[in-house]
Amino acid sequence: MTETPWLTSDQLRAWKKFVAVVEILPGVLDGQLQRDAQLTHFEYFTLAMLSEAPERTLRMTSLASATNSTLPRLSHVVSRLEKRGYVERTPCQEDRRATNATLTPAGWDKVVHTAPGHVATVREHVIEPLDERDVADLDRVMTALLGTLDPQNRFRATD
Repeated sequence: MTETPWLTSDQLRAWKKFVAVVEILPGVLDGQLQRDAQLTHFEYFTLAMLSEAPERTLRMTSLASATNSTLPRLSHVVSRLEKRGYVERTPCQEDRRATNATLTPAGWDKVVHTAPGHVATVREHVIEPLDERDVADLDRVMTALLGTLDPQNRFRATD
């Protein structure tokens, strides 16, 4: 039986800090979006991905990939966004078996009005505590981690 290669004290300290950020940051982002826009972070992220797509439209499978979601979870969220008038689903013209999600004008307005508060929260809690070198280091470290976590770049984070 091989011995487990335990983390060094430096590695363990860094790991614990990373876990703390991974656990705390989603609540910070969700809290601001819920308070200011009545959206969850995932709902906002879904709208944002559609806002950046050509014609503000993506196949549901592409949107699921871009948001790192399963189709059932995404479908549930898109249903909620449809009820609020932010998204509409239509059959895909190129492949009638597929469904497209399209950001509506009301959805575009929601993204436009929500983005400044979201960016301010990201700046306050992630960017402003760092200097330029730290931001470059963060980019380098996240690229390395995504190389193992998302080697196909499905999340499109390294584009």
